[in-house]
Amino acid sequence: MTIATAAVARGANVDFTIEQIEVSPPGPGEVRVKIAGVGLCHTDLVFRDQFDAFAKPGVLGHEGAGTIEAVGEGVTGLAVGDKVVLGFSSCGGCPRCEEHLPSYCNTFVPLNYAGMRLEDGSTAYAGNDGERISSHFFGQSSFSTLAVTRASNVVKVPASNSLPLEYLGPLGCGLMTGAGAVMNSMACKEGSSLIVFGGGPVGLAAVMAGKVRGCSHVLLVEPVASRRDIALELGATHVIDPAAGDLATAIRDILPLGVDAALDTTGNVGVIETGLANLAPHGVIGLVGVPKAMEASITVNIAALMTPGLRILGIIEGDAVPQDFIPELLSLQAQGKFPFERLIKAFPLDQINEAIAAQARGECIKVVLVP
Repeated sequence: MTIATAAVARGANVDFTIEQIEVSPPGPGEVRVKIAGVGLCHTDLVFRDQFDAFAKPGVLGHEGAGTIEAVGEGVTGLAVGDKVVLGFSSCGGCPRCEEHLPSYCNTFVPLNYAGMRLEDGSTAYAGNDGERISSHFFGQSSFSTLAVTRASNVVKVPASNSLPLEYLGPLGCGLMTGAGAVMNSMACKEGSSLIVFGGGPVGLAAVMAGKVRGCSHVLLVEPVASRRDIALELGATHVIDPAAGDLATAIRDILPLGVDAALDTTGNVGVIETGLANLAPHGVIGLVGVPKAMEASITVNIAALMTPGLRILGIIEGDAVPQDFIPELLSLQAQGKFPFERLIKAFPLDQINEAIAAQARGECIKVVLVP
């Protein structure tokens, strides 16, 4: 066994604890990665505090990047020393995977949430005296100096990349989700209009993607002034403070006929219903925000949905194939069209609880934890 330092989740609404853990060698089809940096995502906190699907104690974290340090049996195309971004798990053989929609894999939930290797029920991590610690969260559990992941999850970093490796992990989830929602799921067209609700990393990635797609109007609804300001620098044509007045009126003042595409990153029922009510004919609203209450639901008038041909899309991981989309986003970054590095603030891994508090206070947009 190899020793690593990890931020361990031991209970709901309880601070992460920094612990020494044992890490197993990579199994068949797996690699072990020395983590250079890992993004802090709202989903990590949802699974710590709201969902019991991922057993505790466990290591969360699903936006890791690092260097391969060990390769398991049967792995081809990867070698020790390769720099990689870690993505989510998919089976690769079900109908959705064969349609290049791996985030809708038939076994997505157990592969990413079960906290173990499905083949034998083992975990990659152990605590003192052999205590079982859940691993393989989103295929990686990268709130650790070392992570064991399936080889099919990783994406090699192009040799042309000039960004620090630790900055790249968020491409594996949050940034891919926001950009992919606009570029893949809703497939926003040149000249169309886009509104994004929420100016966190997912929402600002969507704003940048709207500019990439040539949207004529890119609106951001966000209460934090500093985030509205950076959105204007990143490609938003209009920003709206939802506390400044009636939100629907503000939208219609800019787009009287409604908006072609809306993306909700908040999970707030009222926000989603406002977005839906202000779509143009044949408009689409994409949902990526996790609601605070899992029983949350929206109310839809069937006739009002049918007559103008409105569409509601649930979106996971931006409908992206990570091996294709992450290099595309890095290429856009190199061209100055997707400057996601501007969103990042680095914290040491052992300051994860302080980083969570700072992000909640709006002091930073995207936290990257550096071991």
